[in-house]
Amino acid sequence: MNGQLDELAAPAHISLTADVDARSNVGPGSHIWHLAQIREYVQIGSGCSIGRGAYIGPGVIIGRNCKIQNYALVYEPALLEDGVFVGPGVVFTNDSYPRATTPDGRVKTNDDWTAVGVTVRTGASIGARAVCVAPITIGRWALVAAGAVVTKNVPDYAIVAGVPARRSGWVGRSGHPLRPEGDGIFVCPVSGDRFHEFEGLLSLL
Repeated sequence: MNGQLDELAAPAHISLTADVDARSNVGPGSHIWHLAQIREYVQIGSGCSIGRGAYIGPGVIIGRNCKIQNYALVYEPALLEDGVFVGPGVVFTNDSYPRATTPDGRVKTNDDWTAVGVTVRTGASIGARAVCVAPITIGRWALVAAGAVVTKNVPDYAIVAGVPARRSGWVGRSGHPLRPEGDGIFVCPVSGDRFHEFEGLLSLL
């Protein structure tokens, strides 16, 4: 426990090759690795890891103890709560109607479109190369499979996979799929946590 407290009390470690805007805030004990780019007004909590070549857009908010792996692209106005995992090459979009130019041929500026964001709730994990198409919310402790394309909100504890992503099961806080026991009851094989499914939603008992 003392080792963990010492790490969080330590200043952030920022690679010399990372591009971190001076107007952003990186929490204690966080690591920003080689060639990562952190844009203006980003808020990164304590104990986070931002991998090589990752891009974090202006004003993005990242909670504590998050891991954003190599070359992930997190476009504004994304919000990641505590303990979120974002795998390598994941993309969070932010434009519902993407175009480089307006109908009259002008290059689009920020005034010509409205950014929409991806919200990822506490403990959720996004697998490698998944694409999350904003505006959506990924629920608490949910698991998005590698390569999935998520176009709809994901419930708490749901496992989603495919293109477009659909629910294929339930997952516990340990990251392991839950085991059904009948009558809407599911059990985590690692922690023993018990859950109840009702009307397509899962709750911890």
